[in-house]
Amino acid sequence: MSSNSKTIIAFDFGTKSIGSAVGQEITGTATPLKAFKANDGVPNWDDIEKLLKEWQPDLIVVGLPTDLHGKDLESITPRAKKFANRLHGRFGFAVELHDERLSTAEARADLFEMGGYKALSKGNIDCQSAVVILESWFEAQWNE
Repeated sequence: MSSNSKTIIAFDFGTKSIGSAVGQEITGTATPLKAFKANDGVPNWDDIEKLLKEWQPDLIVVGLPTDLHGKDLESITPRAKKFANRLHGRFGFAVELHDERLSTAEARADLFEMGGYKALSKGNIDCQSAVVILESWFEAQWNE
């Protein structure tokens, strides 16, 4: 397997829902997977484990929520970091945080373009946000 065909899973962390997407580094594109219900930011870890076992990612990218200036948001940024640390600690995968400024707004616009208002369910938005996070992570890798 060549080094540039890595499988990467991205998560869009939220306190009520955590969106996920999968992508291949070689194509730089991502596909929405599923949204996991979260109870105050804590998902059912068994569901997350099933997803990770199925895809066996080389890397996990977790969206890091910040304000428009890249500063931490007190209410959510530390919790997203904690989620990332738990993913690494529980499952041993390499985890990177990636700035997700504007990912939800971009995801909504993308979904609306694809399917109008009906496409804008919360789970769809969270998964599409994970797609946006992962695709922007790919772009950042190429621009380094």
